[in-house]
Amino acid sequence: MNRLRAIKSVEDILPKYLNTPIADLIGYQNLDKPFADYSSAELLIGMCMDNRKHLHIPENFAYIIRAGGANLRYSEFKVSYAIAIGGVKAITLIGHNNCGMVNLAARKESFVKGLIDDAGWSKEEAEHHFMHFAPLFEIGNEVDFVLSEARRMRERYLKIIVAPLFYKIEDGMLYHICDDAE
Repeated sequence: MNRLRAIKSVEDILPKYLNTPIADLIGYQNLDKPFADYSSAELLIGMCMDNRKHLHIPENFAYIIRAGGANLRYSEFKVSYAIAIGGVKAITLIGHNNCGMVNLAARKESFVKGLIDDAGWSKEEAEHHFMHFAPLFEIGNEVDFVLSEARRMRERYLKIIVAPLFYKIEDGMLYHICDDAE
């Protein structure tokens, strides 16, 4: 996690994000910035569906797409819609520590058992389901995945600011992810 950079003051926000909705998000989450009133959103937040994460943001501030691992590969039409119709000017992808989409293979037995016990599936159906979808949703390392997804989004949406951020479950704070490639 040495690629994470704490954000404890406005001075810690990377200059390329100052005066953008990304800086506002960081201000609301980490710096107790007073809420402003918004009539429309200029930010799209892609974040994990994990229930341990909570963002402190005002109403109408952002579109939010929650998907396991902050993986927006299968939500690209929604991203495009938010930009083309919704007026989004910036995207942030927020990964977090202890993500369940890391090392999915280690959860196969629990996954299958849960679908059998809690959803009424047969063992064969549950195993097939896991084997079919787990490779699509496995993200590997949280930090590396968020960086790669941010790079992909930047290449796809050239005029949109894309910021990779990291949420630590322990403190509820956002961190910059330092990308050696930049």
